[in-house]
Amino acid sequence: MDETEFMRGRVYGADHDDAGPRPGRTYAELVGGPLDGLLLDTTGRPGHELRHGVALDTEIGRYGPGGRALYVPRPQDGRRFDWHGDSP
Repeated sequence: MDETEFMRGRVYGADHDDAGPRPGRTYAELVGGPLDGLLLDTTGRPGHELRHGVALDTEIGRYGPGGRALYVPRPQDGRRFDWHGDSP
């Protein structure tokens, strides 16, 4: 199993021991970029994040440790957030 396959179905920011989706929570799939295939728990997130996007901390993006990956929801499908680049 390669790293990409290992990360699919895992929740961004969750403990490695318990990284699967939980019942009763709402998730969006991250598409493209360094976090491709991970699930973002959108339960309780502010409405502006769900409309305009999020900057997620990641060490595996263009800027390495301390960098962020930018994801915005698809206009017609808020269950998928597309990668729009990395920021320092």
